[in-house]
Amino acid sequence: MDPLTLAMLGGSTLLLFSVVASKTSFKIGVPTLIIFLAIGMLVGEDGLGIEFDDYSLAQTLGTLALNFILFSGGLDTNISSVKPVAGKGLSLATLGVFFTALLVGLFTYWITDFTFLESLLLGSIVSSTDAAAVFSIFRTQKAGLKRKLKDVIELESASNDPMAYFLTITIISIVQQGDTNYWLLLPNFVMQMFLGAVLGVVLGYLFVKLINKISLDISGLYPVLCIGINLFVYSFTTYLGGNGFLAIYLCALVLGNSVLAHKKTLVMFYDGFAWLMQVVMFLALGLLVNPSEMIPYIGIGLAVSFFLMLVARPLASIISLIPFKMPFKDQVFVSWCGLRGAVPIVFATFALLADLPVANEIFIIVFFVVLTSMLIQGTTFVKFGRKLGLTKKEEEGNKFSFNEDGDFASELKEVLLENPDCDGKAIMDLKLPDGALVVYVKRGKQYITPTGSTVVQVGDKILIMANDKATMDRVKYLFSKDILMEDLIDD
Repeated sequence: MDPLTLAMLGGSTLLLFSVVASKTSFKIGVPTLIIFLAIGMLVGEDGLGIEFDDYSLAQTLGTLALNFILFSGGLDTNISSVKPVAGKGLSLATLGVFFTALLVGLFTYWITDFTFLESLLLGSIVSSTDAAAVFSIFRTQKAGLKRKLKDVIELESASNDPMAYFLTITIISIVQQGDTNYWLLLPNFVMQMFLGAVLGVVLGYLFVKLINKISLDISGLYPVLCIGINLFVYSFTTYLGGNGFLAIYLCALVLGNSVLAHKKTLVMFYDGFAWLMQVVMFLALGLLVNPSEMIPYIGIGLAVSFFLMLVARPLASIISLIPFKMPFKDQVFVSWCGLRGAVPIVFATFALLADLPVANEIFIIVFFVVLTSMLIQGTTFVKFGRKLGLTKKEEEGNKFSFNEDGDFASELKEVLLENPDCDGKAIMDLKLPDGALVVYVKRGKQYITPTGSTVVQVGDKILIMANDKATMDRVKYLFSKDILMEDLIDD
């Protein structure tokens, strides 16, 4: 068998096995991505004997994968849902990342023989979170989460990678050069973020016009066009000295919140493509580490992991959220949802390629942190959320999608009325958000054709038609028994 065929056979087998094995993770509540990571480790040098030590290739795969994952996240994010929590999310994504990096760096410096900069580099690498794993568990376990809290966690995870990337690259540069002017770091950070933000938004609006006016004869070319847009925005922004990851996310955010030709197709394509990228990335990263190499670092790895989970992340979250009136239990839950995923491992490859003295040690510790974070936090946060009264079992309802281009009503779902404040009220008095319409009311086995004067009761299943997912989320929140009056006022 020729090498290409053998490589295709091995790669496809791993891919198929990983996807099928993910079904197990759904049942036991383990993040799906850790299954992919484990499979990569099992077939590696200490397992089936596959040798893979190309850190440059792993970094390239990781960077490409992160591009598509961020683009998919931005494309599927509704601006109207994140606007009310923008301050909280961005504070966690900047100040939260900085304080996490600093605290972990100080702790590492205290317990190891690393220099302060090397310790701070480790802290910077593990400072970003991965909410993709969090919400895959929420969806598979049908665990409903308070809408605003969900939006905060999603926004933070989508926007904190640029900050962690900047810190990582900057500290590597300082270690290499040794005489970097520290006073230039802040202007450099501001410039990177400014260019990334401006170019992301501007290019986003330009590409909206391009997609809507180009009128391609073959609909299958639109996803290909978006792949080109994705790679162009990242590379062009990076070439000009801006933060490419931030530009990618904001460009996709503009595209996803505009009237766009074939939007539904593009969103579905990128959702699947982003999952493919995550599978490939985690398999490759799993192949990089041999379990036997981790044994000498178990003590340090556990110490850094538990300090990050129990001290650094909670403190950084609380400090970042001081300006905002957020319930303490919400802050605690946000802290525990700070799972570490593939991004820290990808960032650790930058240190390896820079040939830093402790790069290999940092890589192994980072890998250990990711592994323990997913195993401990990933398997407990749903139950933890229920203990805090922030999550509940979601009701299954019929859901349909309309409109390929996203111009009119796109959500139709049956929602259970649980809010006692809505009990005995007429539909006209429910204060439904604009763009929401009651189609029917199901009470037991009886179906009621509604009018404005129709009175609803707790326990009714109400079929709602909404213009978009954000409007549907607001209706579900209104009907929830856990609704808070202050949240309604904020909305």
